[in-house]
Amino acid sequence: MTREYASVRYLVDDVQAAVDFYTAHLGFAVNTSAAPAFADVVRGPLRLLLSGPASSGARATPADADVPGRNRIHLIVDDLDAEIGRLRGAGLSFRSDPVSGPGGRQILLADPAGNLIELFQPATAPATP
Repeated sequence: MTREYASVRYLVDDVQAAVDFYTAHLGFAVNTSAAPAFADVVRGPLRLLLSGPASSGARATPADADVPGRNRIHLIVDDLDAEIGRLRGAGLSFRSDPVSGPGGRQILLADPAGNLIELFQPATAPATP
């Protein structure tokens, strides 16, 4: 049986550093590794393709697309404040302050290559009588 994932490719400078970051801090597991060129990690239905400079994915990228964009993966968490505390305790820093909106709260974290990760806690629905 084939497992289906939604896959996202992130270009990284150091594949092993990216693998270590995602597995140690964000609950991903290694699916395959051909470091230093490539590895992929999974969390639930998300497969994150980590492509180093020697990977075919990186080589196919136009030279003028060498900076991360504003795109990011979106990870839902149960308790944003607890996640912020846990990650700060591990020595990580954030790219934004927590932001609240009608749908919930979020904060941005960057991986070792500067790719963004949004940690998002959905707003709780009001209790119904």
